[in-house]
Amino acid sequence: QVQLVEYGGDSVQAGGSLRLSCAGSGYSSPYNCVGWFRQAPGKEREGVAVIRTAYGTTYYADSVKDRFTISEDKNTVYLQMHSLKPEDTAMYYCAARPGWDRRCPRDRTSESEYNYWGQGTQVTVSS
Repeated sequence: QVQLVEYGGDSVQAGGSLRLSCAGSGYSSPYNCVGWFRQAPGKEREGVAVIRTAYGTTYYADSVKDRFTISEDKNTVYLQMHSLKPEDTAMYYCAARPGWDRRCPRDRTSESEYNYWGQGTQVTVSS
């Protein structure tokens, strides 16, 4: 059973930076698809960044490209966020789709594609 725990959320001023971490356990192989999603109040959950672990291939939503970086180290996936904007305010979740997946990350940007979810970590950006 895969378990995911996110941490690193905080309240920051616009233009600031944060690094979110998603610590995973229970993986049976190093090849997994892990994504970061976010959900703002009153809005649908959206995919922000996805990584195909052990390969390092990544996907970014247009809204965060050039500001956010997804990376991995062992079983932890990070989301480094720079130049934060008030519209980045949301609950951030990581999700995993275990196993080798040739369609990750390009075709794994929807929440319905993922089997396991963390509890979320709140990011609040004030202007």
